[in-house]
Amino acid sequence: MKTTLLALLSTVSLVSCATGPNAQTGSVLGALGGAAVGGIIGNQSGRGLEGAAIGAGLGALGGNALGNSRDQQNSRYQQGQQQGYYDNQGRWHPAPQQQQQQGYYDRNGNYRYY
Repeated sequence: MKTTLLALLSTVSLVSCATGPNAQTGSVLGALGGAAVGGIIGNQSGRGLEGAAIGAGLGALGGNALGNSRDQQNSRYQQGQQQGYYDNQGRWHPAPQQQQQQGYYDRNGNYRYY
């Protein structure tokens, strides 16, 4: 039991390295899903708690890897043509496009905006 708890705590501490919003969400959802699946599989062999702990660790690592990949894709998109920001819930919002002001040159050569 102590070994399983130690393995779970060390896995969770390693997962916190990637800090993007999708990586964090992926870690939590992966840990929950992994714990559920690991608990069911472990229960078949009479070690449900150990199975849940191992499943949570592996699920957190997998979820973090997938979420970090998504964060890197968003980062590349952000560095390209489109700029934007993450809101408090971790959702990506592209920045609004600036419209070029229209106008004309008057007879003195000064540009006048509409």
